[in-house]
Amino acid sequence: MDDATETTTGTALVWTGGSDFELRSFEQPRPDAGELLVEVHLATVCGSDLHTVSGRRPGPCPGILGHEAVGVVVASGADGRSTVDGRPVEVGDRIVWGVTATCGACDRCRSGRTAKCRNLRKVGHEPFEGPWPLSGDMSTHVILPPGVAVVGVPDGVADAAAAPAGCALATAVAAVEALGDVRGARAVVWGLGLVGLSACVALLAAGAATVTGVDPDPGRHGVAVAFGADAAALPDDTTAAGPVDVAVEASGDPAAVAAAIERLDVGGRIVLVGSVAPLGTVTLDPESVVRRLLTITGVHNYEPRHLLRAVELLTTHGDRLAELVAPPVGLGELPQLLTTPPAGHLRRSVDPRR
Repeated sequence: MDDATETTTGTALVWTGGSDFELRSFEQPRPDAGELLVEVHLATVCGSDLHTVSGRRPGPCPGILGHEAVGVVVASGADGRSTVDGRPVEVGDRIVWGVTATCGACDRCRSGRTAKCRNLRKVGHEPFEGPWPLSGDMSTHVILPPGVAVVGVPDGVADAAAAPAGCALATAVAAVEALGDVRGARAVVWGLGLVGLSACVALLAAGAATVTGVDPDPGRHGVAVAFGADAAALPDDTTAAGPVDVAVEASGDPAAVAAAIERLDVGGRIVLVGSVAPLGTVTLDPESVVRRLLTITGVHNYEPRHLLRAVELLTTHGDRLAELVAPPVGLGELPQLLTTPPAGHLRRSVDPRR
């Protein structure tokens, strides 16, 4: 086992319920077999973190939030680790990591659905007083147990671009893969948050002929076009985005889900990726689904290959993605940002070393 750095203590921002947080010090643990100890260099605040703090989404309490981050390996346990593409992980490597810790042995893992492992644990979603206390990225250090996918980050990719790859970009890659072959397709993306914008990038990279972004915030329309979308529209613009062959619904708004399905042409395919909170139901006409030969698919979490592809996309789109991330604050300044919606940027960020 490699020894940790000379620094023997760390600091974590522990969520204790509601809008309450505590800064807690800890001794850096020695990683067990197959584990990695990573120093977090930058973590970004996902919308699901905000939902946990607001009570819209359940979460372990007390616990360390955060599941989008980039950092440097400072120690590794016995047996070593490999990246998704098979490279040995070494102390000093800059990496990003997945949101799930999977067992690799259950029927779902064996069938390729590790995102729904029967023994699933998640980064940033485990109790601080449980067996995996350093599970969240809002901390100077995180432990990555076996089953967490890791990918090396190219030197030319900024931390601000790399951190969201472990959630927003990898999720978008998974959504686009679930659509099947999109070469030459007319595509629409509903909801132009970071997942939606990333879906625009992934669709174009996969060969979509045209991509239209739809969002009620006109301020995001120009961003979508800058990301390569051919056009952007408000939700009530019935001419800008339809009919389409494929759609990614990334807002989670039931009205948007219904509208996106309505835009699909015969043989159309839609992936729902934004509906991760109980915001309401959608009335569906099954006859219309049958007669139009529609395919409706849900995507939640992602597989290791999607994280690898996300990092590959950073080599061409990383600079633009980094512009959407606000300058970092320290851990002590973060609580106030976790209780208010972001303004001016799609992601807030924290450098726990500050």
